[in-house]
Amino acid sequence: MKEGSSLIDKLTDDLQPVRPVGRGLGLGILLWFCLSTAYVVTTSSLLGPIRPGVLDQLLAHPRFLLETLLGVAAIAILAQAGLRSAVPAALPRHWLLFTLGVTLLWLLNYPLGFFSPSLEPSMLGKRPHCYLETLILALPPALAAIYWQNRLFPLKPLQSAAIAGLAAGMIPALYMQIACMYAPGHILMWHILPGALMALLAVPISLCIKAL
Repeated sequence: MKEGSSLIDKLTDDLQPVRPVGRGLGLGILLWFCLSTAYVVTTSSLLGPIRPGVLDQLLAHPRFLLETLLGVAAIAILAQAGLRSAVPAALPRHWLLFTLGVTLLWLLNYPLGFFSPSLEPSMLGKRPHCYLETLILALPPALAAIYWQNRLFPLKPLQSAAIAGLAAGMIPALYMQIACMYAPGHILMWHILPGALMALLAVPISLCIKAL
């Protein structure tokens, strides 16, 4: 017994305290979301003005305002899911289902817009390369989130990267509803789809970061 106790003492002599993997995760997610949103809004504003009269539309059309706020909530919840999934046991299954539900509830507003749009469809404010803007603006937030994930301990790194990539892609996709023209078909094809593609691009990005 004494020999066993002595062996344990020798093995534990040089052990140092280890910080929990997910310490400060909530604050970090909030910081990522705020900085990513600020980056997208600022950079997009440098590339071109927002749609004329959009602020009045937000005030005059409650459904458009609700749709926009629902998008903000969905993206914030996606960010939570993507980054918490990189920490073992930090993302309960019911939270993942809740994330999927809120995201679908937001995105369904645009197919519904073919029959009952939140705003009168218009070409006003159309940006000529909005799909490229969405992809390019999503890239730095996606890179930051995936790099952070790889410093944690993701058990399913590719799934975690895809969720974080989707969150990053949806930030400029949503902002384009303010900066670019409002028409359901245009939104789905040139805003939402490029934003969603970031979920696919996040997988090879994650593999490359891990290989470095």
